[in-house]
Amino acid sequence: MKLDVKILDARLREQLPKYATLGSAGLDLHACIDTPLTIKDGQTILVPTGLAIHLSNPEYAGLILPRSGLGHNHGIVLGNLIGLIDSDYQGELMISAWNRSQKSFILNPFERLAQLVIVPVIQAQLNIVNEFPNSKRGTKGFGSTGK
Repeated sequence: MKLDVKILDARLREQLPKYATLGSAGLDLHACIDTPLTIKDGQTILVPTGLAIHLSNPEYAGLILPRSGLGHNHGIVLGNLIGLIDSDYQGELMISAWNRSQKSFILNPFERLAQLVIVPVIQAQLNIVNEFPNSKRGTKGFGSTGK
């Protein structure tokens, strides 16, 4: 699949998103900032990526996901948990970075902050029914299948 990418900050030509390994599912997204930025404990900020994408095909969407090392080691996760990029969105990708830790974190210019994963999408057609057919689980919810 080819992904249309618009570079909004010329510095990104040297820091294009890439897959870290052959097996990587996500393209690394960088913090497109001029100077180090302190994210205080508990603070949420929007960080620009300096690029826009256009998927154009409604059978695909983009997901912005946190980097596991930043979350585990420093408490830096996404403020919205997962960012959903619809196929028709063409604006700059922004990363909602939340410092859930108890201490400040310094984000450096062009540091890898999140990752972009492209996923297939199925747009469902609603079928209104009065009842569902019986299933083993039925309406049993949380914890109903055991540990």
